[in-house]
Amino acid sequence: MKVTVDVDCTPAEARAFLGLPDVSPIHDKYIKTMLDSMDGIGSVEQMETLFKSFSPMGDAGVRLFKQMMDIGLSGMAGKNGDKKD
Repeated sequence: MKVTVDVDCTPAEARAFLGLPDVSPIHDKYIKTMLDSMDGIGSVEQMETLFKSFSPMGDAGVRLFKQMMDIGLSGMAGKNGDKKD
């Protein structure tokens, strides 16, 4: 026997129904802080420093992300730099 239940509700209604907290004020404050921080950035080095401070694991997280991007890009290119078919 198979029973299917479809619930039509908004994400806010689902969170309230499940008893999860409303984190929208925290999210709004985080976004405002990020935007305010980015207003004074004038160079790539300043942008990199900002992202390092906001990344979950700091400098190690940025290095890990860079390594993953390098692996992905190297998989797309052949040995001579041409894209694979």
